[in-house]
Amino acid sequence: PVEVTSMDSSLLHAPSKSRTSRCAMVSIGVNAVLAVVGLTVAASSFGANAELASVATMPKTAFRASTVAATGLRKSQMPAQKFYGARRMMPMRAVESPAVTEKSVTIEEFLGNTEPKLQKSIMAMFSACKEIGYKIRTASCDKQACFNAFGDEQLAIDVLADNVIFENLKASGSVATASSEEEPTEVNMGGEGYSVAFDPLDGSSIIDTNFAVGTIYGIWPGSKLVGVKGTELKAAGMGVYGPRTTMTLAVDGIEGAHEFLLIDDMSSRHGQWVLSQSFMTVGEGKLFAPGNLRATKDNPGYEQLFNYWYDNQYQLRYTGGMVPDVNQILVKGKGIFANAASKSAKAKLRLLYEVAPIGYIMEKAGGASTNGEQSVLNLEVQQTEDRSQVAYGSKGEVARFEELVGTKYL
Repeated sequence: PVEVTSMDSSLLHAPSKSRTSRCAMVSIGVNAVLAVVGLTVAASSFGANAELASVATMPKTAFRASTVAATGLRKSQMPAQKFYGARRMMPMRAVESPAVTEKSVTIEEFLGNTEPKLQKSIMAMFSACKEIGYKIRTASCDKQACFNAFGDEQLAIDVLADNVIFENLKASGSVATASSEEEPTEVNMGGEGYSVAFDPLDGSSIIDTNFAVGTIYGIWPGSKLVGVKGTELKAAGMGVYGPRTTMTLAVDGIEGAHEFLLIDDMSSRHGQWVLSQSFMTVGEGKLFAPGNLRATKDNPGYEQLFNYWYDNQYQLRYTGGMVPDVNQILVKGKGIFANAASKSAKAKLRLLYEVAPIGYIMEKAGGASTNGEQSVLNLEVQQTEDRSQVAYGSKGEVARFEELVGTKYL
């Protein structure tokens, strides 16, 4: 701290990055403690308030000019100051995302021209994912079950998420049939219009590590899910439960894929889903997320592809959850997610619940998908249990996957 005997503003050399820096004064006897952007100054006069306020709000150029005029010293010539603690005061609350304003489009506004029953089906999934996101953040969970505040064991988190989605779809009145990866059968929902297939909590095996997890879903017209193709999808979504809760949505007739952020602060928009960004292109770039690496042991093509990534110094970005790994490709606008099969490490991702919906989102966002031979959207669901290897990402990376990996082990 610097001791001063008068309130000459020329002695205040605190650097300021803001024209609205605040000055706080607490008078104790004849001394006062001043906080001006992290510099503490001891003062000896009660009458300095007005002058201090003018200094604290003085434009940066005027402040520097007055300092040079009074001392004859420029900033580089001034003696070094000793600082204790932070150089600037920190905000009292998190700042709202700059992408979100009072004019940001809500999901309801975004879907304003969508066919009413499709809109209801989509909104049912947004409502369910809002509830799931809250439960994930507030529940105490391990791999087997969750516990309430009293330590009583509840449903496993993926089963809980499954129930929440079924309840919301049934309440919508616009869903005829639904099927979950947790319960891979077609279930009558009592409504009419659309059928929904979903993975309630992709990555549930890593939830105890506090990694990001997600929900995947696809919405088809009609009342059946067996026999459908990804090309027939009317909408698909991917919810991400991480530091933020987001939903990336692709809808037939609307260009691109679009991310919605769940506002979870105490602002007037609390609880709303608002448009935060749109994805239109996936470019070429050295980022890879390789799933099922055990397949490299007896799939020479996958081993060759992995070595290509390694030799060319690609960035490895893999969490063990397909939703966050695919989401990063959309957000970064580059890269590839791959999950290949081999003789000993069979394909495990389900076409109906995971592969087709995410393929739809990726292709709507300007990327590509493949099972090693063709777009996953061209694959017909023969049974709800159908599985496939897959690659998502830029067109060039997906083409390389087809060339090296192919479909030999499907």
